[in-house]
Amino acid sequence: MLDHNWIESMQDELNQFKHLDVWEHVECPVGRNIITVKWLWKNKTDAKNMVIRNKSHLVAKGHGQEGGINFKKSFASVARLEAVRIFVAYAAHKNFPIYQMNVKTAFLNRPLKDEVFSSA
Repeated sequence: MLDHNWIESMQDELNQFKHLDVWEHVECPVGRNIITVKWLWKNKTDAKNMVIRNKSHLVAKGHGQEGGINFKKSFASVARLEAVRIFVAYAAHKNFPIYQMNVKTAFLNRPLKDEVFSSA
């Protein structure tokens, strides 16, 4: 992992964690489960399939979690395609402008109800 672009991408991800005060360094109490993390990397390409940006995400390896012990159901709201089509059609009919935005770190913005311990 010597490519400067990948290192910069990983540093950007870590900076977001720090900026949003996502974690703090603590000792894990005896008997608590530690969720390990891993890096995911993806090249963002343009229409000509040329790499325009490297994206890095630090994610939890949740496969070690057990239902009822350290795992609870989660929900992420995502609009159905039909709803998006209706919205766009209505906006076009009324000549409303449509703006798009991306919340780069949406998953980091909600406080957790329980303590979670992680390790690299």
